[in-house]
Amino acid sequence: MRFARQIAALVFIVALPVALITTNVRIVVNEPRVYAYAVDHFHTARTTQLSRSELLRASDELRDYFNSNEDTVLIRVARNGQTVALFNAREVEHLRDVKNLLQLTFRVQEGAIVFIMAYVVMVFLWARERTLRRLAHEVLISGLASIAVLGTLGLVVLTGFDAAFERFHLIAFDNDLWQLDPDTDRLIQMFPEGFWYDVTLWVAVATSVELIALAIGSAAILRITREERMRTVKITGDLPSEGEGAQA
Repeated sequence: MRFARQIAALVFIVALPVALITTNVRIVVNEPRVYAYAVDHFHTARTTQLSRSELLRASDELRDYFNSNEDTVLIRVARNGQTVALFNAREVEHLRDVKNLLQLTFRVQEGAIVFIMAYVVMVFLWARERTLRRLAHEVLISGLASIAVLGTLGLVVLTGFDAAFERFHLIAFDNDLWQLDPDTDRLIQMFPEGFWYDVTLWVAVATSVELIALAIGSAAILRITREERMRTVKITGDLPSEGEGAQA
């Protein structure tokens, strides 16, 4: 039983940053302002030869596709007085792979959040097998370890994003459909590598801020509960039990 509790605690420590990262990714994928940023900051109206309004409408349809049960995306846009398909066959196939990856990310996010909630409610509140101090301690470990890992990965990305971006695609996809031509393929024209650099930075910074906030909050709880325990020792001469600590 004790081994099972230790495994659950380890999974909780890992699940916390996973939940934060995947949640931030989901927010980015579904935030219209991110797509507007791509259009305006990278001047994609010029590179695609499509109007801003058409690009934003196409982005809305693309976002809907990522959240739908549709297997294939078909987006048509107005260009030079004609209605044409936005993406070619290769891009459509790659977008199917991207959608599958995003759907997996969403399921991982949901699973991580469900586990975290179940762990806190069942173990800490109902069974009272851990104290608030133990929970804060585990959150602090998770936060500090994750910040260290994110910091290391951040340095790698910042100093060699091109190589890291390519490595990610080699790991995430089992084909070369992601290798698009910026001169002819609108998908990479709409979302150039600079855009993905910015998005990666946003997710990393947001996650780091959240982890730092959790770490600070946990450290504060540990300090407050420690002072309470010390006051109890001075008054009674006995160190309160874990159960009493949970009630404090």
